[in-house]
Amino acid sequence: MRGDNLQTMDIHGKRAVVTGAAVGIGRAIAQRLAAEGAEVVVADLDPAGGVETCTSIGPAARFVQVDMRDDAAVAQLMSCQPHILVNNAGGGPSLAPCFPEASAERWSAALDLNLRAPMLATQLALDAMQQAGGGAIVNIGSTAGLGFDEHSSPEYSVAKAGLIRFTATLAPLAATHRVRVNCVVPDWVATERGIQERAMLPAAERGAEQVPLEAVTDAVVRFVRDDGAAGRVVLLDRGQPERWLN
Repeated sequence: MRGDNLQTMDIHGKRAVVTGAAVGIGRAIAQRLAAEGAEVVVADLDPAGGVETCTSIGPAARFVQVDMRDDAAVAQLMSCQPHILVNNAGGGPSLAPCFPEASAERWSAALDLNLRAPMLATQLALDAMQQAGGGAIVNIGSTAGLGFDEHSSPEYSVAKAGLIRFTATLAPLAATHRVRVNCVVPDWVATERGIQERAMLPAAERGAEQVPLEAVTDAVVRFVRDDGAAGRVVLLDRGQPERWLN
């Protein structure tokens, strides 16, 4: 869907909530939005990392400790009435087992974090953004949600596939609220942890260079600003130019 009837957003002075912003991709997005002039709410379960992100940004950022799997906590977070929401918090189980060996409680937690939480945050943001004259929501997906290859964490890949589809199906409804919804789908990103993990692989298994953090933050900022890209999903694949998936 094209968003020609929406206003291009000036990020300067806007309030942005970035979930999962204590480290990695979320931290880079929070830093970039702050550099563009936004007031950033750094939302994460990790207080040490969240405070570190805020310290790296300065007075334009504040930390909110939140478990995105807790509905009441998400509602409290979204009460700040953001103009920009980046649904970045996510991840698969850090330790085996995964589905189907994992308990239902364990694999449900991955679905809650990666899909239900961004759906709830989006639902809570729409009316406030409409009342503020418009807004922008960017979901951070993963190539784990694409294609038909096997994946070591089915619950994670299914949730990310759902997030991509959620973005596309919500776009027309969100546009009636003067809100743009988009999704960035990166392959393996060159975070500090990602670089370390790639370095530990045998050379023959490393593949193409990881997606630069700047490519992700550039895509987020472009989606926030660009009223002509509402509902679009962009793929950032390793070693390839970015391309639209819809």
